[in-house]
Amino acid sequence: MAELHFFTGTMDSGKSTLALQTNHNHAARGRVGRIFTTRDRAGESILSSRLGLTHEALEVDADFDFWRYVVDSLTQGGRIDYLICDEAQFYTRGQIDQLAKVVDELQIDVFAFGILTDFRTAMFEGSARLVELADRMNVLQVEALCWCGKRATHNARTENGAMVVEGEVIVVGDVDTIDEVPADPSNVAYEVLCRQHHRRRLTAARAKAVSLAPEPLPFG
Repeated sequence: MAELHFFTGTMDSGKSTLALQTNHNHAARGRVGRIFTTRDRAGESILSSRLGLTHEALEVDADFDFWRYVVDSLTQGGRIDYLICDEAQFYTRGQIDQLAKVVDELQIDVFAFGILTDFRTAMFEGSARLVELADRMNVLQVEALCWCGKRATHNARTENGAMVVEGEVIVVGDVDTIDEVPADPSNVAYEVLCRQHHRRRLTAARAKAVSLAPEPLPFG
């Protein structure tokens, strides 16, 4: 029986790498799949991992209909055994419903990969719906680490070098120089933090700047 799988974790936990590996494993056994992504760091219609691996993909915008795409492909004589869906947190609730319908009605496996919560610690729409519908939910075992060395559980956004907890949910940003204040103040950056330092808004750059001072006591 086909299943809807959801693989989740913070940034840097290897979701896109696992998506590419999953596609490789199934393709190596003669299965035929389709790869989807949206707003990938490498650009449109590309699935990329931070390890440097890339693969062509179909870009998912707000109007994309998974059910219609699969039905049309099958009707035209195409073969689809599985779908790889990266950056699934950005999909709409309706698109996740379409993926579930593909699994149930067409018996096609769907492997979705995405971040669970945004920089405000609120669940993404697509991820929330996947939690509700997925046959299997898998938390990735590769643990991203906070700058302090503890397991990272939260995604943080910085603007002008300072952590923010309000603003547009979807903003493309840099994740490569998290320990430095961006040269361009208009740049948006992301990093992963443990709950304690996310709550205190203590990013790697801020911790470095105040490294000679002790952390404030949790009073007040």
